[in-house]
Amino acid sequence: MLVLLFSFQGEVILENPLHILMIAVPLILQTFLIFFIAYFASKALKLPHAIAAPAGMIGASNFFELSVAVAIALFGMDSPAALATVVGVLTEVPVMLILVKIANSTRQWFPGKETRVVNPVKR
Repeated sequence: MLVLLFSFQGEVILENPLHILMIAVPLILQTFLIFFIAYFASKALKLPHAIAAPAGMIGASNFFELSVAVAIALFGMDSPAALATVVGVLTEVPVMLILVKIANSTRQWFPGKETRVVNPVKR
């Protein structure tokens, strides 16, 4: 479904870079802002990194999978709403990867001995 949406909106993306920028910039700023609010609130509450990092990532996620489905169902593939969800998907993945890098590189800011959660494989 997503490939189909990209194919419908690909030409619009290439022809309207200013519109894409006007959609992408607020989404990127919002994602960073919400991540840092949750991440620093977790630090202020003295939560371990194993809680703080996922809290920031979950808070910052825009759940574009659901947005894509709703935009297509309500407005159709060629709608501006569908375009916004395409831009959201294209920006969210690299932004989230940057936030993971930030969370991993600031692990030492958080209290306590860091433990990694490992799911044992039963054979």
